[in-house]
Amino acid sequence: MVTVQIKFVDAGDLYLSWRWEHAPAEPQVQILPREWVRDLLDEWASAVPSPLPGEDAGQALRRALTNGPLVDHERERALSRRLGQALVPKKLALDLDSWLSQDMPLHMRIQPSPSTALVSWEALRFHDGQRLVHNGDVSVLPPATVGGARGREVSRFDPHGTVVGVLDPEVPGFADRSGLGSVLGRVTPELAALAEGLTPGGVRRDDIDRDHLEKILATAARFLYVGHVTTGGHGLDARMHLSCTADTTGRAAPLGAHRPLTAADIVLGHRPGPVHPWRIPSRVALVACESGGDVRFAEPSGLVTAMVHGGAEHVTATRWTLATDEGLQRLVPGFPPVPVLGPTVLAVDAAHRAADPVTALNDWQRAAATRWEETGDLTCSPLVWAAFTTTWAPARSWDR
Repeated sequence: MVTVQIKFVDAGDLYLSWRWEHAPAEPQVQILPREWVRDLLDEWASAVPSPLPGEDAGQALRRALTNGPLVDHERERALSRRLGQALVPKKLALDLDSWLSQDMPLHMRIQPSPSTALVSWEALRFHDGQRLVHNGDVSVLPPATVGGARGREVSRFDPHGTVVGVLDPEVPGFADRSGLGSVLGRVTPELAALAEGLTPGGVRRDDIDRDHLEKILATAARFLYVGHVTTGGHGLDARMHLSCTADTTGRAAPLGAHRPLTAADIVLGHRPGPVHPWRIPSRVALVACESGGDVRFAEPSGLVTAMVHGGAEHVTATRWTLATDEGLQRLVPGFPPVPVLGPTVLAVDAAHRAADPVTALNDWQRAAATRWEETGDLTCSPLVWAAFTTTWAPARSWDR
């Protein structure tokens, strides 16, 4: 396999550099004038269900799901092609083609900038009209200050080790379906079977707080979280919502009867006193709204960074707000009455059971993208599969 590192930097214009890991001394650089990409990036931001300035999450979902390009086959194809042609310049596309013509498997490790944080690189089409994910594996490359942080120790992955699962936890004070209520709704037999095989097991538990979670993660091989994530004013204020009551210690102010768990709590420790970072398993999957929003900030920090800092090598998260099954069926015209979020959880979990989580997640995305291409099946719209990406932060990296 040949691997290319592709990095974007906002500095007035958008700067793009790439280098092949087998030839690190031969980087390529290109400037993308901001006027070339601004409108397309704004159009993409309007297409995905993450709040624009002045919107709340509900308004963003209605905008994107009711009549957005990602639920319209032809409009999505056109937008993905135009954005791909803008962000994958001809020289880079030719470099990629040269390896593809030799039947060499590709791995594209992409480090977004804040202005490109919402872009689904997997879904983009470059000059021949094919999606990047159909041409190779795609993952997020963390900044060297994150993956190569002083003192960071990557946790060893044990395929037979404990898998901690926190699936749709009940948040104190939010037991109904509004606000921080249930995200899964009706639990399918397949999802229930998965939950029973996890530690501590079950769905909609009300007894998983930060003290319990910190303890069981310390000896686990994997962590699967399905629930709510909300963003704050900065990356370290990104919040997971467990069953923590307001009297739990932590760095976020309580929300009524509940105190959220922040990225800062994980990085620095949630108790008063000396810094005591959490130990994080090798593989983490966060099936939650905007759980991968770290790169939107000028200094990347958030839940993904917190997990990497704590020892995770692979972290799968989402770029934008995920719609529930109820939301999809209520807001997307013609959406079939079948579960989507449950099968997505199963697919992400299966990817983290595989030898290579990046390839396995991309395989699921390739299959969904192909079905969307061939049939226009709304359950395979990029609204869901294109939201996910995996940050890969190995123990040793040549760009450290």
